[in-house]
Amino acid sequence: MKTRMLILAVLSAILLTACAQAAAPATGETTNLPAVVDSFAVVAEGRLVPRDSVQLSFVTAGQVTEILVEEGDDVQAGDVLARLGDREQYEAAVSGAELELAAAALEKAAAESDLLAAQQAKETIYDLWPDQATVAQQALKDARQRQYNAERDYGYLNTTADQTDIDLAYTQMVLAEDALEKAQEDFEPYENKPADNLVRASLQARVAEAQKAYDAAVRNYNALTGTTNDFDLSQGEAELAIANAQLEQAQQDYDELIVGPDPDDLALADARIAAAEQRIATAEQRLLTGQATLAAAQANLENLDLVATIDGTIVTLDLIVGEQITPATPVVFIADFSAWYVETDNLTEIEVVKVADGQTVRIVPDALPELTLTGSVDSISDVFEEKRGDITYTASILLDDIDPRLRWGMTVVVTFDE
Repeated sequence: MKTRMLILAVLSAILLTACAQAAAPATGETTNLPAVVDSFAVVAEGRLVPRDSVQLSFVTAGQVTEILVEEGDDVQAGDVLARLGDREQYEAAVSGAELELAAAALEKAAAESDLLAAQQAKETIYDLWPDQATVAQQALKDARQRQYNAERDYGYLNTTADQTDIDLAYTQMVLAEDALEKAQEDFEPYENKPADNLVRASLQARVAEAQKAYDAAVRNYNALTGTTNDFDLSQGEAELAIANAQLEQAQQDYDELIVGPDPDDLALADARIAAAEQRIATAEQRLLTGQATLAAAQANLENLDLVATIDGTIVTLDLIVGEQITPATPVVFIADFSAWYVETDNLTEIEVVKVADGQTVRIVPDALPELTLTGSVDSISDVFEEKRGDITYTASILLDDIDPRLRWGMTVVVTFDE
């Protein structure tokens, strides 16, 4: 067709030149003729195509168990068109992968909870350290006082005191005895009360404290007056030994705490943190593996379904229930007829530079030469093709309207308006 158009252009140019020569005056003078300008619009051949089309095939082998569409049905992207059988093993694989993924998620949550608890425990160690140091300091002070008292009392048992100390010790002994008698008198009315009676318990504690104070006063007086017996002496030695041991332990506890929290407690907390972090890392790896396994199992299951990838109409359906399918064999053809396009077949490199996006186009179908349609350039390909010795490009033209007599694949003449 393009050849016919070029022949007509050449014949017209020759005819115009001949007419100009016949009209020239026979004066023998040379006449300057105007240049012939080719004002013809760009003309190309094309083919009618729908907006989009796709051939679909299964990616896995199997037997067709269900066909959900028929030729001529309109479908949307994502619709299931047909299914293969033997789904049980794939469904079981998906369920197993989901269970493993859930177990890994629970393990990670538990490990994260343990990590938080371990971190809080370590923070608590630092938070409690000032109070612990204060308690240790007070304990050291009390231990020093006990050691001083025990050492003093034991000294009384081994040395002779002056009369003033003896008189003072006697007075303390009398006062302690009086306090003991008073405590016993107060306790006597409650002696037969139940053991859980609060008043009885309080008075009994007072009796015990008074007895202890009286015994100490007696030992002190006996020591000062030289009436110390072997029992009091051994008791004093024992109390001094205990006081020395308590002082040594209190000093050790204070020395450790004054420089910071207990290293053993910190080491235990750090070990818990490290163990929890390792559990989290292991759980996260399980999650990654589980996600990959689940994705693969779901993909295998989804491969049993043939799914529409575009909106459109089922043009061809080459499936039968019970048929054994071979992978990658086209079985369904979908076309989107919501809009129609013309794709050029022979737009040359000389012509393509005269074409632009949005340019108005006239289309005349070869089968209906009396019909003229309009459209506009939607896109021009960047990649060339070599056809019949020419470098050509494909222009895609969106039609403004369509005639119901036209069919997919019909050839047309495309005129690009200047």
